[in-house]
Amino acid sequence: MTRLDKQRMYLNPDHIICIEETPDTVITLFNGNRYIVVDRASTIVSRIVAFRARISRRAAVPAARRYLGRPMAHRLDWSRDPQDDTSPDSEDKRNHTPFHNRDY
Repeated sequence: MTRLDKQRMYLNPDHIICIEETPDTVITLFNGNRYIVVDRASTIVSRIVAFRARISRRAAVPAARRYLGRPMAHRLDWSRDPQDDTSPDSEDKRNHTPFHNRDY
């Protein structure tokens, strides 16, 4: 939203109680704060609806669950032997001695 002094402002739509459209648009929050903005009430409502629709679409995508589970999949595979790792830095991991075990 844009205030009268052309500052951009973002509000949590869950905190909005009402939007009044007098010559200026006044947004009232549940804590009693009122903001006068340049945007029309219909524009604000359509932005809130689009925001919630975007959240609902993202929550409904089953691929998101697969994406979140992907990084942990290799850690939960108990059948895999860590010595069989053929990555370039696996040699460094096996030969690395922690600092507290070094003898001086």
